[in-house]
Amino acid sequence: MEAEELPVYDTSPILDSLDIDLLVKVLAHTAFSPFFTFFIPVFYYFQGERWSDPLLVLSAGYNVAVSAFWFFKWYSRLYRNQGSLLFGPGRFDWGEQIIVVTGGSSGIGELIANTLAVRNVAVVVLDVNPIVTENYNITYYKCDVSKWEEVEAVSKRIQEEIGHPTVIINNAGVVQGKLLVDLKPEDIQQTFAVNTLAHFWTLKAFLPEMIKEKTGHIINIASVAGMVGMARMTDYSASKAALISLHESLRYELDHQYKTPSIRTTLLVAGHILTPLFSTVRLSENWFYRFFVPSLPPVVIAKAVIAALDEQHSRTIYFPFYAHFVPLLPLLPSFLRDFAQWLSGCDYAMDDFVKVSGRRPDEGPVPEAINPSKYD
Repeated sequence: MEAEELPVYDTSPILDSLDIDLLVKVLAHTAFSPFFTFFIPVFYYFQGERWSDPLLVLSAGYNVAVSAFWFFKWYSRLYRNQGSLLFGPGRFDWGEQIIVVTGGSSGIGELIANTLAVRNVAVVVLDVNPIVTENYNITYYKCDVSKWEEVEAVSKRIQEEIGHPTVIINNAGVVQGKLLVDLKPEDIQQTFAVNTLAHFWTLKAFLPEMIKEKTGHIINIASVAGMVGMARMTDYSASKAALISLHESLRYELDHQYKTPSIRTTLLVAGHILTPLFSTVRLSENWFYRFFVPSLPPVVIAKAVIAALDEQHSRTIYFPFYAHFVPLLPLLPSFLRDFAQWLSGCDYAMDDFVKVSGRRPDEGPVPEAINPSKYD
Protein backbone atom coordinates (compact mmCIF):
# COMPACT_ATOMS: atom_id res chain seq x y z
CA MET A 1 0.00 0.00 0.00
CA GLU A 2 1.50 3.32 -1.06
CA ALA A 3 1.83 6.11 1.46
CA GLU A 4 -0.60 8.97 0.91
CA GLU A 5 1.04 12.11 -0.40
CA LEU A 6 0.64 15.15 1.77
CA PRO A 7 -0.04 18.53 0.14
CA VAL A 8 2.96 20.66 -0.70
CA TYR A 9 2.58 24.41 -0.30
CA ASP A 10 4.56 27.18 -1.88
CA THR A 11 6.21 28.77 1.13
CA SER A 12 7.89 31.65 -0.67
CA PRO A 13 5.47 33.15 -3.23
CA ILE A 14 6.79 35.95 -5.43
CA LEU A 15 3.42 37.73 -5.58
CA ASP A 16 0.66 38.12 -3.01
CA SER A 17 -2.05 35.47 -3.19
CA LEU A 18 -5.57 36.48 -4.12
CA ASP A 19 -7.21 36.38 -0.71
CA ILE A 20 -8.98 38.59 1.83
CA ASP A 21 -5.66 40.03 3.04
CA LEU A 22 -4.81 41.32 -0.44
CA LEU A 23 -8.31 42.76 -0.79
CA VAL A 24 -8.03 44.54 2.56
CA LYS A 25 -4.61 45.89 1.58
CA VAL A 26 -6.04 47.33 -1.64
CA LEU A 27 -9.09 48.80 0.12
CA ALA A 28 -6.89 50.38 2.81
CA HIS A 29 -5.14 52.36 0.07
CA THR A 30 -8.30 53.24 -1.83
CA ALA A 31 -11.85 53.10 -0.42
CA PHE A 32 -10.66 53.34 3.18
CA SER A 33 -7.81 55.78 2.62
CA PRO A 34 -8.27 59.31 4.06
CA PHE A 35 -6.21 60.75 1.20
CA PHE A 36 -8.18 58.94 -1.51
CA THR A 37 -11.64 59.61 -0.04
CA PHE A 38 -10.79 63.30 0.46
CA PHE A 39 -11.03 63.85 -3.29
CA ILE A 40 -14.51 62.31 -3.60
CA PRO A 41 -16.42 65.34 -2.18
CA VAL A 42 -13.94 67.63 -3.95
CA PHE A 43 -14.81 65.92 -7.21
CA TYR A 44 -18.55 66.36 -6.63
CA TYR A 45 -18.03 69.99 -5.63
CA PHE A 46 -16.27 70.85 -8.88
CA GLN A 47 -18.98 68.99 -10.75
CA GLY A 48 -21.44 71.63 -9.53
CA GLU A 49 -22.85 69.96 -6.42
CA ARG A 50 -23.74 72.32 -3.57
CA TRP A 51 -22.55 71.78 -0.01
CA SER A 52 -26.13 71.07 1.03
CA ASP A 53 -26.59 68.31 -1.55
CA PRO A 54 -26.91 64.85 0.08
CA LEU A 55 -24.29 63.28 -2.20
CA LEU A 56 -21.63 65.80 -1.22
CA VAL A 57 -22.60 65.71 2.48
CA LEU A 58 -22.44 61.90 2.58
CA SER A 59 -19.08 61.72 0.78
CA ALA A 60 -17.62 64.40 3.05
CA GLY A 61 -18.98 62.65 6.13
CA TYR A 62 -17.51 59.36 4.92
CA ASN A 63 -14.10 60.98 4.56
CA VAL A 64 -14.34 62.40 8.08
CA ALA A 65 -15.29 58.97 9.47
CA VAL A 66 -12.43 57.23 7.65
CA SER A 67 -9.95 59.90 8.74
CA ALA A 68 -11.13 59.66 12.36
CA PHE A 69 -10.68 55.86 12.32
CA TRP A 70 -7.07 56.06 11.13
CA PHE A 71 -6.29 58.99 13.42
CA PHE A 72 -7.45 57.19 16.57
CA LYS A 73 -5.72 54.00 15.45
CA TRP A 74 -2.45 55.87 14.98
CA TYR A 75 -2.86 57.93 18.15
CA SER A 76 -3.47 54.74 20.14
CA ARG A 77 -0.10 53.45 18.99
CA LEU A 78 1.61 56.76 19.75
CA TYR A 79 0.10 56.80 23.23
CA ARG A 80 1.31 53.27 23.92
CA ASN A 81 4.81 54.25 22.80
CA GLN A 82 5.02 57.77 24.26
CA GLY A 83 5.32 59.07 20.71
CA SER A 84 4.81 62.48 19.17
CA LEU A 85 2.24 63.48 16.58
CA LEU A 86 4.89 65.54 14.80
CA PHE A 87 8.13 63.61 15.22
CA GLY A 88 8.85 59.93 14.75
CA PRO A 89 11.42 57.84 16.65
CA GLY A 90 15.06 58.07 15.66
CA ARG A 91 16.38 55.78 12.97
CA PHE A 92 16.98 52.21 14.12
CA ASP A 93 20.73 51.54 14.09
CA TRP A 94 20.96 48.01 12.70
CA GLY A 95 24.73 47.89 12.89
CA GLU A 96 24.74 48.22 16.67
CA GLN A 97 22.28 45.38 17.35
CA ILE A 98 22.88 41.93 18.82
CA ILE A 99 19.78 39.85 18.15
CA VAL A 100 18.99 36.50 19.75
CA VAL A 101 16.67 34.17 17.81
CA THR A 102 15.41 31.03 19.54
CA GLY A 103 14.54 28.09 17.32
CA GLY A 104 16.56 29.77 14.60
CA SER A 105 17.84 26.70 12.77
CA SER A 106 14.71 25.90 10.76
CA GLY A 107 11.38 27.28 9.61
CA ILE A 108 10.51 30.85 10.53
CA GLY A 109 13.50 31.25 12.82
CA GLU A 110 15.99 30.33 10.11
CA LEU A 111 14.42 32.77 7.66
CA ILE A 112 14.39 35.56 10.28
CA ALA A 113 18.01 34.90 11.23
CA ASN A 114 19.24 34.99 7.62
CA THR A 115 17.13 38.04 6.79
CA LEU A 116 18.53 39.92 9.77
CA ALA A 117 22.08 38.88 8.90
CA VAL A 118 21.77 40.60 5.52
CA ARG A 119 21.33 43.88 7.44
CA ASN A 120 24.79 43.51 8.97
CA VAL A 121 23.37 42.55 12.36
CA ALA A 122 25.09 40.25 14.84
CA VAL A 123 22.63 37.34 15.00
CA VAL A 124 22.77 34.70 17.72
CA VAL A 125 20.83 31.49 17.08
CA LEU A 126 19.83 29.27 20.00
CA ASP A 127 18.69 25.82 18.95
CA VAL A 128 19.35 22.15 19.58
CA ASN A 129 20.30 21.73 15.91
CA PRO A 130 22.89 23.85 14.05
CA ILE A 131 21.78 26.36 11.44
CA VAL A 132 22.98 25.87 7.88
CA THR A 133 23.91 29.31 6.56
CA GLU A 134 26.56 31.17 4.60
CA ASN A 135 26.14 34.40 6.57
CA TYR A 136 29.32 35.09 8.52
CA ASN A 137 27.55 37.22 11.16
CA ILE A 138 25.30 34.42 12.43
CA THR A 139 26.67 32.69 15.52
CA TYR A 140 25.13 29.40 16.59
CA TYR A 141 25.00 28.17 20.19
CA LYS A 142 23.65 24.72 20.94
CA CYS A 143 21.00 25.28 23.60
CA ASP A 144 17.77 23.64 24.64
CA VAL A 145 15.87 26.82 25.52
CA SER A 146 13.32 24.80 27.50
CA LYS A 147 15.97 24.23 30.21
CA TRP A 148 16.97 27.12 32.44
CA GLU A 149 20.42 25.69 33.20
CA GLU A 150 21.37 25.64 29.51
CA VAL A 151 19.95 29.10 28.80
CA GLU A 152 21.76 30.56 31.81
CA ALA A 153 25.10 29.01 30.80
CA VAL A 154 24.81 30.01 27.15
CA SER A 155 23.70 33.57 28.01
CA LYS A 156 26.92 34.07 29.97
CA ARG A 157 28.97 32.85 26.99
CA ILE A 158 27.10 35.17 24.63
CA GLN A 159 27.65 38.19 26.85
CA GLU A 160 31.35 37.38 27.19
CA GLU A 161 32.04 36.50 23.55
CA ILE A 162 29.67 38.79 21.63
CA GLY A 163 28.06 41.27 24.01
CA HIS A 164 24.71 41.97 25.62
CA PRO A 165 21.76 41.22 23.30
CA THR A 166 19.58 44.21 22.41
CA VAL A 167 16.77 42.23 20.77
CA ILE A 168 15.19 38.90 21.72
CA ILE A 169 13.02 37.03 19.22
CA ASN A 170 11.24 34.18 21.00
CA ASN A 171 10.36 31.93 18.10
CA ALA A 172 10.92 28.34 19.32
CA GLY A 173 7.79 26.20 19.33
CA VAL A 174 6.51 22.64 19.28
CA VAL A 175 3.14 20.98 18.73
CA GLN A 176 1.97 17.45 19.59
CA GLY A 177 -1.42 17.26 17.82
CA LYS A 178 -2.94 14.68 20.16
CA LEU A 179 -6.20 14.32 22.04
CA LEU A 180 -5.88 15.27 25.69
CA VAL A 181 -6.18 11.71 27.03
CA ASP A 182 -3.56 10.53 24.52
CA LEU A 183 -0.98 13.09 25.61
CA LYS A 184 1.91 11.61 27.55
CA PRO A 185 3.27 13.56 30.52
CA GLU A 186 6.42 14.06 28.43
CA ASP A 187 4.33 15.62 25.64
CA ILE A 188 2.73 18.15 27.97
CA GLN A 189 6.01 18.96 29.66
CA GLN A 190 7.74 19.50 26.31
CA THR A 191 4.95 21.72 24.97
CA PHE A 192 4.95 24.06 27.95
CA ALA A 193 8.72 23.96 28.34
CA VAL A 194 9.32 25.08 24.74
CA ASN A 195 6.26 27.27 24.09
CA THR A 196 6.04 29.01 27.46
CA LEU A 197 8.85 28.39 29.94
CA ALA A 198 11.56 29.03 27.33
CA HIS A 199 10.31 32.61 27.09
CA PHE A 200 10.70 33.03 30.83
CA TRP A 201 14.26 31.69 30.68
CA THR A 202 15.43 33.94 27.82
CA LEU A 203 13.83 36.97 29.47
CA LYS A 204 15.40 36.18 32.85
CA ALA A 205 18.79 35.79 31.16
CA PHE A 206 18.83 38.88 28.91
CA LEU A 207 16.22 41.32 30.23
CA PRO A 208 18.20 42.62 33.26
CA GLU A 209 20.79 44.28 31.02
CA MET A 210 18.05 45.80 28.86
CA ILE A 211 16.43 47.25 31.98
CA LYS A 212 19.81 48.61 33.07
CA GLU A 213 20.35 50.27 29.68
CA LYS A 214 16.64 51.23 29.38
CA THR A 215 16.52 50.03 25.79
CA GLY A 216 15.81 46.87 23.85
CA HIS A 217 13.10 45.03 21.96
CA ILE A 218 11.35 41.75 22.76
CA ILE A 219 9.39 39.96 20.04
CA ASN A 220 7.19 37.00 20.95
CA ILE A 221 5.60 34.84 18.25
CA ALA A 222 2.22 33.56 19.45
CA SER A 223 -0.78 31.99 17.71
CA VAL A 224 -4.51 32.47 17.27
CA ALA A 225 -4.71 29.09 19.01
CA GLY A 226 -3.80 30.93 22.20
CA MET A 227 -7.08 32.88 22.01
CA VAL A 228 -9.51 30.10 21.14
CA GLY A 229 -9.61 26.39 21.84
CA MET A 230 -9.65 23.63 19.26
CA ALA A 231 -9.54 19.84 19.23
CA ARG A 232 -6.16 18.09 19.55
CA MET A 233 -4.57 21.39 20.58
CA THR A 234 -5.29 21.50 24.30
CA ASP A 235 -1.65 21.68 25.34
CA TYR A 236 -0.59 23.93 22.46
CA SER A 237 -3.47 26.37 22.92
CA ALA A 238 -2.91 26.54 26.67
CA SER A 239 0.83 27.17 26.22
CA LYS A 240 0.22 29.97 23.69
CA ALA A 241 -2.47 31.51 25.91
CA ALA A 242 0.10 31.58 28.70
CA LEU A 243 2.57 33.27 26.37
CA ILE A 244 0.05 35.98 25.48
CA SER A 245 -0.60 36.64 29.17
CA LEU A 246 3.13 36.68 29.86
CA HIS A 247 3.63 39.25 27.11
CA GLU A 248 0.87 41.57 28.38
CA SER A 249 2.02 41.34 31.99
CA LEU A 250 5.61 42.03 31.00
CA ARG A 251 4.52 45.18 29.16
CA TYR A 252 2.99 46.61 32.34
CA GLU A 253 5.95 45.58 34.47
CA LEU A 254 8.27 47.45 32.11
CA ASP A 255 6.00 50.50 32.08
CA HIS A 256 5.06 50.80 35.73
CA GLN A 257 7.56 48.81 37.79
CA TYR A 258 10.87 49.23 35.96
CA LYS A 259 9.92 52.60 34.39
CA THR A 260 11.39 51.50 31.07
CA PRO A 261 8.69 52.08 28.43
CA SER A 262 11.50 52.50 25.89
CA ILE A 263 12.01 48.72 25.99
CA ARG A 264 9.66 47.73 23.20
CA THR A 265 7.55 44.58 23.13
CA THR A 266 5.89 43.13 20.03
CA LEU A 267 3.47 40.23 20.00
CA LEU A 268 2.82 38.46 16.69
CA VAL A 269 -0.48 36.56 16.71
CA ALA A 270 -0.52 34.42 13.59
CA GLY A 271 -2.75 31.87 11.97
CA HIS A 272 -1.50 28.79 10.13
CA ILE A 273 2.04 29.25 8.85
CA LEU A 274 3.58 27.14 6.08
CA THR A 275 6.47 25.63 8.04
CA PRO A 276 7.47 22.05 8.93
CA LEU A 277 5.88 22.50 12.37
CA PHE A 278 2.36 22.29 10.90
CA SER A 279 3.25 20.71 7.55
CA THR A 280 1.02 17.65 8.09
CA VAL A 281 -2.09 19.54 9.15
CA ARG A 282 -5.14 18.98 6.92
CA LEU A 283 -6.73 22.21 5.69
CA SER A 284 -9.66 22.65 3.36
CA GLU A 285 -8.82 22.98 -0.34
CA ASN A 286 -12.04 24.92 -0.90
CA TRP A 287 -11.46 28.27 -2.67
CA PHE A 288 -13.81 30.05 -0.26
CA TYR A 289 -11.83 28.78 2.72
CA ARG A 290 -8.47 29.68 1.19
CA PHE A 291 -9.75 33.17 0.37
CA PHE A 292 -10.98 34.02 3.86
CA VAL A 293 -8.59 31.85 5.93
CA PRO A 294 -5.30 31.94 4.02
CA SER A 295 -2.16 30.21 5.23
CA LEU A 296 0.87 32.40 5.78
CA PRO A 297 4.22 31.95 4.05
CA PRO A 298 7.14 32.38 6.49
CA VAL A 299 8.31 35.47 4.61
CA VAL A 300 5.26 37.34 5.97
CA ILE A 301 6.47 36.74 9.52
CA ALA A 302 10.02 37.76 8.64
CA LYS A 303 8.78 41.01 7.07
CA ALA A 304 6.66 41.74 10.15
CA VAL A 305 9.66 41.26 12.43
CA ILE A 306 11.83 43.60 10.33
CA ALA A 307 9.06 46.22 10.22
CA ALA A 308 8.48 45.99 14.00
CA LEU A 309 12.18 46.59 14.68
CA ASP A 310 12.32 49.47 12.19
CA GLU A 311 9.22 51.18 13.63
CA GLN A 312 10.44 50.80 17.24
CA HIS A 313 6.90 50.57 18.58
CA SER A 314 5.33 48.23 21.12
CA ARG A 315 2.29 46.66 19.54
CA THR A 316 0.31 43.50 18.85
CA ILE A 317 0.22 42.37 15.22
CA TYR A 318 -2.51 40.06 13.96
CA PHE A 319 -2.35 38.19 10.67
CA PRO A 320 -3.98 37.06 8.47
CA PHE A 321 -6.89 39.52 8.51
CA TYR A 322 -9.31 37.12 10.20
CA ALA A 323 -7.03 36.97 13.25
CA HIS A 324 -8.25 40.45 14.25
CA PHE A 325 -11.68 38.96 14.99
CA VAL A 326 -10.57 35.82 16.84
CA PRO A 327 -10.51 37.57 20.28
CA LEU A 328 -14.20 38.39 19.75
CA LEU A 329 -15.31 34.77 19.26
CA PRO A 330 -15.81 34.00 23.00
CA LEU A 331 -18.19 36.99 23.17
CA LEU A 332 -20.53 35.58 20.52
CA PRO A 333 -23.72 33.62 21.31
CA SER A 334 -22.92 29.91 21.58
CA PHE A 335 -24.63 28.99 18.29
CA LEU A 336 -22.61 31.60 16.38
CA ARG A 337 -19.45 30.58 18.20
CA ASP A 338 -19.99 26.93 17.21
CA PHE A 339 -20.83 27.92 13.65
CA ALA A 340 -17.53 29.80 13.36
CA GLN A 341 -15.71 26.77 14.80
CA TRP A 342 -17.40 24.48 12.25
CA LEU A 343 -16.73 26.87 9.40
CA SER A 344 -13.02 27.01 10.19
CA GLY A 345 -12.71 23.22 10.30
CA CYS A 346 -10.08 23.60 13.03
CA ASP A 347 -11.51 20.75 15.13
CA TYR A 348 -10.69 18.23 12.38
CA ALA A 349 -7.58 19.76 10.81
CA MET A 350 -5.28 17.82 13.17
CA ASP A 351 -6.93 14.40 12.76
CA ASP A 352 -4.10 13.00 10.60
CA PHE A 353 -1.37 15.17 12.06
CA VAL A 354 2.12 13.71 12.31
CA LYS A 355 4.69 15.44 14.46
CA VAL A 356 7.68 16.46 12.33
CA SER A 357 9.54 19.12 14.32
CA GLY A 358 10.84 18.73 17.85
CA ARG A 359 10.62 14.96 18.05
CA ARG A 360 12.13 13.54 21.21
CA PRO A 361 14.37 10.43 21.20
CA ASP A 362 11.57 8.35 22.70
CA GLU A 363 9.33 9.27 19.75
CA GLY A 364 11.70 7.87 17.16
CA PRO A 365 12.36 9.27 13.69
CA VAL A 366 9.76 10.83 11.43
CA PRO A 367 7.74 8.08 9.65
CA GLU A 368 9.03 7.24 6.17
CA ALA A 369 5.74 8.34 4.61
CA ILE A 370 6.51 11.89 5.70
CA ASN A 371 9.23 13.92 4.03
CA PRO A 372 9.73 17.01 6.20
CA SER A 373 12.42 18.45 3.91
CA LYS A 374 9.90 19.27 1.19
CA TYR A 375 8.17 21.73 3.51
CA ASP A 376 11.31 23.68 4.34
